[in-house]
Amino acid sequence: MRRLPVYLLLDTSGSMSGEPIEAVKNGVQVLHSTLRKDPYALESAYVSVITFDCEVKQVVPLTEVSLFQPPTIKASGGTSLGGVLKKVAECADAEVKKSTENEKGDWRPLVFLMTDGYPTDDLQKGLAEFKKRKWGTVVACGTDDADMEALKQITESVVKLSQADSASIAAFFKWVSASIATSSKAVDRMPGDSDPMSELPPPPPEIVLV
Repeated sequence: MRRLPVYLLLDTSGSMSGEPIEAVKNGVQVLHSTLRKDPYALESAYVSVITFDCEVKQVVPLTEVSLFQPPTIKASGGTSLGGVLKKVAECADAEVKKSTENEKGDWRPLVFLMTDGYPTDDLQKGLAEFKKRKWGTVVACGTDDADMEALKQITESVVKLSQADSASIAAFFKWVSASIATSSKAVDRMPGDSDPMSELPPPPPEIVLV
């Protein structure tokens, strides 16, 4: 079976303390419960969570949806945006199956990044590693306080939350859930080497395309 890897890169820096980090926790719970109800996602989607503050940690390795458990996360420290890009590249190298002459590998990974700040490390070093890999859909989401120019260097698909509150963050995770479900359904019907559709579902009003 060809898996659809999904990497969630979540900012857990100190500025996310309080309502934002609680909303992120709830958002991951909603994403999990939503995907468990989707037969296509259950069949093909595998989810990993990587958090970044002063440190970068893969708190959940690539795990099939039925076995996925939302992690315990807390907010503190800086914003290692370059570090998380390097980390997801390394994780994908280790976890995503490559195609061989006799067998098709996994689909290109989907990456969803969420941050509310400016990088406090070397963005360019991590970005260079990230760009060396082949990804499927890459979405970067920021709040009003995020470095949108940095996010635009990562991907053309940049969105902004209208507010960094629980309702907007919840809307983002519901949109991510719908995007994963759409991609899971697409790969189920894709023949040969075709990549999943890159079109995402329309974002809700709380999310603005940049």
